[in-house]
Amino acid sequence: MRSALRYAHERHGQIAFAVRIGSHLYGNAAERTFPSASVLKAMLMVSYLRRPSVRGRALRSSDMALLTPMIRRSDNAAASRVDSIVGNEGLRRLARRVGMHRFRPAAPIWGNSLVDATDQTRFFLHIDSFVPSRHRATALRLLASIVASQRWGIGRVRPRGWALYFKGGWGSGTGRVDHQVALLRHGRQRLAVAIFTQDDGSHAYGKETLRGVAARLLHGLGRRSRLG
Repeated sequence: MRSALRYAHERHGQIAFAVRIGSHLYGNAAERTFPSASVLKAMLMVSYLRRPSVRGRALRSSDMALLTPMIRRSDNAAASRVDSIVGNEGLRRLARRVGMHRFRPAAPIWGNSLVDATDQTRFFLHIDSFVPSRHRATALRLLASIVASQRWGIGRVRPRGWALYFKGGWGSGTGRVDHQVALLRHGRQRLAVAIFTQDDGSHAYGKETLRGVAARLLHGLGRRSRLG
């Protein structure tokens, strides 16, 4: 944490992050809220899978035609369709179930929903438990298979031996925001990480901030969490 804090203080823009391990939370500005951008898509997916009309049946090709592009390549059209199905109330119900305190959904621009690192690590640490059991493997598989072109930041420093399930969000490449929220698992061990940035100046700068913070937070878990 000290190394991540020093690094964050050297970067421009607003930076907040948190690591949650069991009941322990470690963070910097972890209750500061940010526009969610595409980080919200993980909540949209879980809200969709929890719907009474979906939770008790096998997923259809029409379901996967929405969820797969929304998560794997962050398709906005698919997300807007899912958002129109679950609605703000569906997102609020999930937030209450998780125990989020500062989440605020936004409409019609779902990417302006407000999130923070404390709430998002609470969500991601046990994200599978919020998904109906018959759909858990699908949800985790999608979060583990983000397309290569979007596996920046924490995707570049995943510790060796740890499985990574994550979702990123960015301001259409403008540098307005660059975020990542992740679950990492190694055997029975798990931890959640959330990194939020705003006013990065450029998308490239924001991606480098994500990588630098993640590398320092995860340093020591495996050889691949390199500093620099």
